[in-house]
Amino acid sequence: MKAFVLEYGELKIKEMEAPIANKGEVVVALRVAGLNRRDLYIPNRMGKDKEALILGSDGAGLVEAIGEGVTRFKVGDEVIINPSLRWFDNSDAPSKEFDLLGMPDHGTFAEKIAISEEQLEMKPENLSWEEAGVLALSALTGFRALFTKGNLKEGDTVFIPGAGSGVATYLIAFSKNAGARVIVTSRSKEKQNLAKELGADVVLDTNSDWQKELANETVDLVIDSVGRATFNRSLDILKKGGRMVTFGATTEDKIEFDLRKFFYGQYQLFGTTMGSRDELRALLIHIEKYNLHPVVDRVFSLEQAQEAFDYLKESKQFGKIALQIEA
Repeated sequence: MKAFVLEYGELKIKEMEAPIANKGEVVVALRVAGLNRRDLYIPNRMGKDKEALILGSDGAGLVEAIGEGVTRFKVGDEVIINPSLRWFDNSDAPSKEFDLLGMPDHGTFAEKIAISEEQLEMKPENLSWEEAGVLALSALTGFRALFTKGNLKEGDTVFIPGAGSGVATYLIAFSKNAGARVIVTSRSKEKQNLAKELGADVVLDTNSDWQKELANETVDLVIDSVGRATFNRSLDILKKGGRMVTFGATTEDKIEFDLRKFFYGQYQLFGTTMGSRDELRALLIHIEKYNLHPVVDRVFSLEQAQEAFDYLKESKQFGKIALQIEA
């Protein structure tokens, strides 16, 4: 089968052996896979001395074969991949068995994947293949950050720096569905306008004076995935006693902040990453209840995977990037 792999430090399309369904597993013929920023970092993490690894965490497709003991699915079912491996019950943090699909296990940038039936859910009927294929990783990350960790409530004001990322588009939609007021930032005028169309109440230029612009706002919750470039600026506009959730660092990982100001401000800081199967199932209910549709910026073919990677590196997208796969 055709797959997009990392092999000895090189990204390329390669013919790989088609997977089979072992006990408890399902073979899914993938229709669409979704890119995530995590995929960009794997080459540096994996090194140049490893055999071919199929990248990719997100995907959706049709059940093609089932292994011994599989009871939840049948051939022909339309499913989405849950990339949050072996984290089933909602908890403060996953166990040591937790990992993300796409490293060290083969991922979704291929015509087929064999995966435990416990890592599959039925595709929401209101979603297209492109929407379903880019859903799980970003949406689940945002859902847990907003509701489980951030405890967002109706009437809250949430601040989201960086409006164009896939997670940010989900955060805007989830927040508006929950009855919250949403403030976002972006350098791009185009992305600012798209964020307004998606439902953002206030849109700021990233380079503006946030404290001045938000002098009349009370920010209850900050969801920050940018890291060093925005962490302290975000903290400065958060109300005393407010909540801040961080799940990424697209700029630098390490930051400095005023600890005394932090504890005098009675701030609450939460870290999170991904989410459990319980949360994914709650997310799928949310999607169907509100008829939510993921924002898909562009669709590339599997053969154009390198072009898609380059596009993601430049942060040109508003929403998600999909790979169309024809088995």
